[in-house]
Amino acid sequence: MQLSFGKTRGICSLARPRMMKLRSALRLLAAVALLFTPIACHTVGPDYAGTRTRVPDAWTRSALRDLQGGSSLSGWWKGFRDPALNTLIERAREANPNLKAALAGVAEARAQRGIARSQGLPQANAGALYSRERRSENLGGPVANNPSSFYSTGFDAGWEIDLFGGIRRSVEAADATLAAREEDYRDALVTLFAEVALNYVDYRTLEERIAVANRNIAAQRGSVDLTKGRLTAGLVPKIDVTQAETNLSLSEAAVPLLRAQLAAAKNRLASLTGGFPASVESVLARSRGIPVPSAGYSAGLPADLLRARPDIRRAERELAAQIARIGVAEAELYPRLTLAGDFQLQAAHSGDLFDASSRAYSFGPSFRWAIFSAGRIRNQIAAEESRALQALATYEGTVLKGVEEVETSMAAILHERQRLGGLSHAVGKARETVQLVKDNYQGGLVSFQNVLDAERTKFGAEDEEVFSRGQIARHYIALYKALGGGTQCEYIPETEPAAKPGPLRKRDKATFSPEASAVPVGL
Repeated sequence: MQLSFGKTRGICSLARPRMMKLRSALRLLAAVALLFTPIACHTVGPDYAGTRTRVPDAWTRSALRDLQGGSSLSGWWKGFRDPALNTLIERAREANPNLKAALAGVAEARAQRGIARSQGLPQANAGALYSRERRSENLGGPVANNPSSFYSTGFDAGWEIDLFGGIRRSVEAADATLAAREEDYRDALVTLFAEVALNYVDYRTLEERIAVANRNIAAQRGSVDLTKGRLTAGLVPKIDVTQAETNLSLSEAAVPLLRAQLAAAKNRLASLTGGFPASVESVLARSRGIPVPSAGYSAGLPADLLRARPDIRRAERELAAQIARIGVAEAELYPRLTLAGDFQLQAAHSGDLFDASSRAYSFGPSFRWAIFSAGRIRNQIAAEESRALQALATYEGTVLKGVEEVETSMAAILHERQRLGGLSHAVGKARETVQLVKDNYQGGLVSFQNVLDAERTKFGAEDEEVFSRGQIARHYIALYKALGGGTQCEYIPETEPAAKPGPLRKRDKATFSPEASAVPVGL
């Protein structure tokens, strides 16, 4: 239903008005706005009152007891006491493309919030028009002033009065969406820092595994020389030599595979830090061993996850935004009032355009009410309510996932520590066994098969020990990520940079240079 009413004045149709009449019209519009102000205090739709999510009262007691310590969650990587790791994380913070994309998403959400807020403010448009028209002389009627010209310039303004809060709900949704995009940025930081640390640990672990392999290869070359010497002396059959050479070749074949994985870890670190493989070579040049955290971390209480993990905070803000959208849809059930005004200067000759008699204006309120929509509005409300239920379920699932990841990481640390203890003991005994078996072989007391078995066991135990130490570091990183580590001190700038990044500085149809842009992260 569309109802409109007001006063209209045509070109030169009335006597020359005074300027005070226009001022009177403006005062009338203001009075109408004040008249509807009490009505505009009503806001339709449900109010968001927060969430009540159940979490455990405490973590698993065995895990909590063994993980007490004083590591800082906001800068957890510093607890590994590795300058190279610190450098790589700072580079990633400054240059990672995914982080820049997340920051651009925050800027987009801020712009969308501005759009939502502008809907509740007066709007004005200025314009001008010129047209020339020739009427057909074969249609009959007067042909004077044929062809004719038409000149017009002026402005129009409008202001929708937010009677039932639809605009306010859209602003509320935009605010919550902005907060969700800020949590996207922080979540990108958590993921980025963890991925850099994980790949760095992999790189150092692979370095040590290669070193272990090379030491065992050197020892196995000694076994080959030993069997050849005893074969020359006629003390052993040739099969001892071939077995020793086979064992050596298999050990040497394992090294290229490890080196390929090492190269992949280095290349991944380069990508994460916004560079090419050569950019991280100097940082990784000196082997520092597998980084190990200085102490365990006290995980606090499960309820702390609701404040620490960005993905949980994001899910909560998306729920708030979706509940506000229910009010936006529900406002369509109620009337909408717009205050509109139009002022024009219109004339048939350009010289008369700015004469007082060329003025034309209209003003008055416009009232619209969708009294019949064939169920469209009701179904839209139902759809928004269903989306809110989906957002609630997503939030609850995110909380459950957070608790699961923390518990899993703590359990993994505990059990991997136990495994490392057993492996370290096995390595010591395997080394002792190799020496004893070789001495017995040289004395002719055992066959070379015993030497082969001992060397293979020693190689496998040493490799597993190194791998286990790397796994413990990885599990600690997973724990810090699960606890939302790395974002407590992150600040996202409220104002956008004055200079547009990269190609946005200048639009040129002939050329487009995708230069790297230094988007600030507000640290």
